[in-house]
Amino acid sequence: MDNIFITTLKKMSEWASHKSMWPLACGLSCCAIEMMHAAASRYDLDQFGCLFRASPRHADLMIVSGTVTNKMAPLIKNLYDQMLSSKFVIAMGNCAISGGLYAGSQSVLNGVSNIIPVDINVPGCPPRPEDLINAILKLQQRRSTKQST
Repeated sequence: MDNIFITTLKKMSEWASHKSMWPLACGLSCCAIEMMHAAASRYDLDQFGCLFRASPRHADLMIVSGTVTNKMAPLIKNLYDQMLSSKFVIAMGNCAISGGLYAGSQSVLNGVSNIIPVDINVPGCPPRPEDLINAILKLQQRRSTKQST
């Protein structure tokens, strides 16, 4: 009888949602390789509750990794608008944060934060998979404290 828990469905649903994030991967250039590496067997994002989704309607986290061009910007904004209401964005890599080496170019957007709100920036060229995992864990903590208040 010690293993019985009594709770409401709403509380159980909130607990499950703040313990897992379903990212939508926007791998645009070389940083995408590090994002894939973080999801592979060595680092295994699945153990942190991250299951990559192919549809924006099933995702609550967008990871923008790499150079965002002016031609790609409206598509990223469209994907962001299609995501669930509780949505978060991680900008991964110097190019996604500020344009990186290509800042000032006529075809490169100087940071994805110009088109969508970014919650966490992960700097580096390219950033390590550990940095991406740390950013996801920070978002999970932020999400759990926001839901408990």
